[in-house]
Amino acid sequence: MAKNGEQEITQISSTTTFKGDISGNSDVRVAGKVNGSINIEGELIIEKAGFVEGEIKTVSAVIAGSVKGNIDCAEKLVLESSSQFVGNIKTKQLIIQEGATFQGNCQMGTGASAAKPAAPVQPTKEVKL
Repeated sequence: MAKNGEQEITQISSTTTFKGDISGNSDVRVAGKVNGSINIEGELIIEKAGFVEGEIKTVSAVIAGSVKGNIDCAEKLVLESSSQFVGNIKTKQLIIQEGATFQGNCQMGTGASAAKPAAPVQPTKEVKL
């Protein structure tokens, strides 16, 4: 644990390729490549040069790089203008900056993880007078 109440940060540098799953309760910053799932109880930051291929579960995330996989973000997800995201998103709050690319589906709101699909809308009959 970090001293003086500081949050620990796990960093994957730009010259590093990591294959495997990451889990823990610290923040994670990715500047390199990760091929595997990330399951953390902190904030995930993927820098411009960062790339993650795998499932992600986190409290909050800021993505400036690339992700190929689904993300379940309990609080807030930010897709910065340089980000490329291919996969499905579940989050309470989503911010997509101009220039970001997103391909997939999104469920948002307080119960995003438990969201139920909306009931189909029944067409109304037209009545002529």
